[in-house]
Amino acid sequence: MLCSDNPCTISNLAAKFAFFPPVPATYTVRKDESTGRVTASRVPRDPSLDVLLLDTKRGNKIVAFYLRNPLARLTVLYSHGNAADLGQLYDLFVQLKINLRVNLIGYDYSGYGASSGKPSEANTYADIEAVYQCLETEYGVSQEGLILYGQSVGSGPTLHLASRLPRLRGVVLHSAILSGIRVVCHVNFTLWFDIYKNVNKIKKVKCPVLVIHGTEDDVVNWVHGNGLYKRAKDPYEPLWIKGGGHCNLELYPDYIRHVSKFIREMESITTATQLKKIKQTLNFSKSRNYNARKISSKNKSNLSSTTTFTANCCCRIRFRKPNCSCRWFSWRCITWPCTCLKKCICGCFCKNCCCCSCTCCGEGHQGKS
Repeated sequence: MLCSDNPCTISNLAAKFAFFPPVPATYTVRKDESTGRVTASRVPRDPSLDVLLLDTKRGNKIVAFYLRNPLARLTVLYSHGNAADLGQLYDLFVQLKINLRVNLIGYDYSGYGASSGKPSEANTYADIEAVYQCLETEYGVSQEGLILYGQSVGSGPTLHLASRLPRLRGVVLHSAILSGIRVVCHVNFTLWFDIYKNVNKIKKVKCPVLVIHGTEDDVVNWVHGNGLYKRAKDPYEPLWIKGGGHCNLELYPDYIRHVSKFIREMESITTATQLKKIKQTLNFSKSRNYNARKISSKNKSNLSSTTTFTANCCCRIRFRKPNCSCRWFSWRCITWPCTCLKKCICGCFCKNCCCCSCTCCGEGHQGKS
């Protein structure tokens, strides 16, 4: 058990790290019985805004804002960070809709804003799938006309959906994470209880991916953005904003300029071009696998009796980087589970501190986050 003081489930640990919905919510929704139209309080009356109530496959009812732009050729599906709701993001959505010349739909995760349920990784996946289904059925948006945009924790549901849509037009990852544990403990491997394993899902995305990250991000280190960029199959020119933090990148002129450039180039990509690129990728993958099998077969025929084996406003979470030398699991700490990681997990999630004490190495310190 990871937590010795308090019995707690993996889902509770994940929720404690990942989700901080504003309390109270910054808006409420009401359905007009005479017209059947849903309206949101504390949000300006806007004829281009549709307030939607969507049912998810996990039994929750979530709220989405759909903003129309009559000049748009593409639609952006926006997944926000872990400490904001739609009431706080409405003004940003309006600016993006105008400046990027797109239709835009944003949604609140289960347990956020006026959405029902509780936030969890599985619920966010069901939430974004419900929004995509609404775009298809209610607005006639196909994946060829869609760009997925994920900010911070929102990169999790974004890459979940992107990995399942082979003809998607594009993806934007804004201050994105490689995975949950990599943010908390700065490890470079995946654990079975990790959440939002973007480090694996990014490899399944077939469309162009734009990565945006601030070089001074003290919540999700720039290493996360760079890692996603390097793992993308079709990476677009990244935007590293010098001096940018975690929640202020929209304030830099380069931000809107670069995202606009990406949108314009995605508009010029035809379906035929996309299919050609996918086919080339598949052919390259088959060729690489064939060559790997040939090399493997050749190596097997040359085997001798001796075999040698070689052995990182929108988000509130913040952790100190551990100073313990065994956080990379040196061979001195081969005993599983490593006491360092065990204590770090327990301290970070259950004791509200980032403890870096490692009994197996006898190094490190413990301090409040």
